[in-house]
Amino acid sequence: MSETRAQRVGVIGGGQLARMMISPAVELGLDIRVLAEEPGMAASLAATSTGDYRDLETVQAFAREVDVVTFDHEHVPQAVLRALVDAGVAVHPGPDALQYAQDKLVMRRRLAELGVPQPDWAAASDPAQLQEFLDAHGGRAVLKTARGGYDGKGVRVVRSAAEAADWFAALAEDAHGGELLVEELVDFSRELAQQVARRPSGEVVAYPVVETVQRGGVCAEVIAPAPRAGDRLTAAAAELGIGIAEGLGVTGMLAVELFEVGERILVNELAMRPHNSGHWTQDGAVTSQFEQHLRAVLDLPLGDPSPRAPWSVMVNILGGPAKDALADRFPAAMAEHPDARIHTYGKAPRPGRKVGHVNVAGADLDDVAYTARAAAAFFGD
Repeated sequence: MSETRAQRVGVIGGGQLARMMISPAVELGLDIRVLAEEPGMAASLAATSTGDYRDLETVQAFAREVDVVTFDHEHVPQAVLRALVDAGVAVHPGPDALQYAQDKLVMRRRLAELGVPQPDWAAASDPAQLQEFLDAHGGRAVLKTARGGYDGKGVRVVRSAAEAADWFAALAEDAHGGELLVEELVDFSRELAQQVARRPSGEVVAYPVVETVQRGGVCAEVIAPAPRAGDRLTAAAAELGIGIAEGLGVTGMLAVELFEVGERILVNELAMRPHNSGHWTQDGAVTSQFEQHLRAVLDLPLGDPSPRAPWSVMVNILGGPAKDALADRFPAAMAEHPDARIHTYGKAPRPGRKVGHVNVAGADLDDVAYTARAAAAFFGD
């Protein structure tokens, strides 16, 4: 009798998202391989290759050893992605979908075509266009680079076109030109996130909408489900997330970052991979976002996204202690908070850098939030 070969998943990018796919891949009997940018990255446990994800030959060589290619980030160039697809490689999410996560202007234009609620926005290729938008929106706006920004990078609140002179100068020096994205400064009551998973054959499931707390442009905490989210908001967020996944042809996990404005929700940004807003699912949901992503990209039946407890809170560990200090802090945190689940990424500490997170689930939100914050404090800067 011939031996059945495990399905092979190739993840491009060696960060913490790839790292957190390793455990569910092992449990599902999958062979997971990682193309890391350099040795010693967070997902080095499964890194079978090291190289530049922008180099076609490097990526093609990696893809030949796996059954499906997926991602730890959205930065692989379109030319590389499309060459893989043309060569018959299964790529999930594919380039047609990923373009909307790679370029915020492309995203805004497509979401407008789909009728998705968004902040007012415009493309600005010169200071005059930016100033025109500012004059029409109370003299303040959010300016973003169309590509490459994350965790507050590539984002500015501006009051005059002069405050973006360096960005426009960079555009002028670019042989391909380009545009910046300018958006209204939304007066939101809170930020939310809706995650859905979709497989190539079309099955889709939605997780509960969550509240995200940002500090300094970086996600600090996630509360699941979002407090005070009634049936109407919960249904609207899920319907919006599913509609975007289907409208853009997303396969795998999709995170839709939202602003709550009165009775409305507006789409802020998209991520087509596991996302910080879904880390709570590792310990708080029947099926974690990492297992769900693997199921989805392999076109396997999707798992149950239901919460295991009434409340879950995720607190990011930012900055973090030196690695040699972890040996003392882990036992102390474990002893003080035995119900906290501590996840670290094996990353060198740096101010503001996400180096881990803590999950706590339970019946009382105040107790759950206190425990998660207190456990995470053991690992602070």
